[in-house]
This record gives sequence, structure tokens and C-alpha cells, in this order.
Amino acid sequence: MGVMDDAKHNAEKLVGKAKEHIGDATDNEDLEAEGKLDQAKASAKKIGDDVKDAFDK
Repeated sequence: MGVMDDAKHNAEKLVGKAKEHIGDATDNEDLEAEGKLDQAKASAKKIGDDVKDAFDK
């Protein structure tokens, strides 16, 4: 996985965490759930890239 892909996944995860915390602070359950979903998607993408890299070696 390239450095840019790693940075992109980390940025997506941070945005998700921010959405989750803002949703929690404002009692916006939809935003909180969206933040959790964004974090899960970023983690899945990172795992997928890690698996792909393992097979490329």
C-alpha cells in the first residue's frame, strides 16, 4: 500500500470520528451513525489494501 493510500484511509477515519463526536454532542443519531459507518469503511479499505499487498509480494 502506498503512503498516499494509507494517509487517505487515516483521513477518512478521522472524518468519521469527528462526525461521530459531533453527532454525539448534538444528539444527532444519524450523524453519529454516519461517522461510525465512515470509520468502518476506512478500516475495511485499509484491510483490503493490506491483503492485496501481501499477495503482491
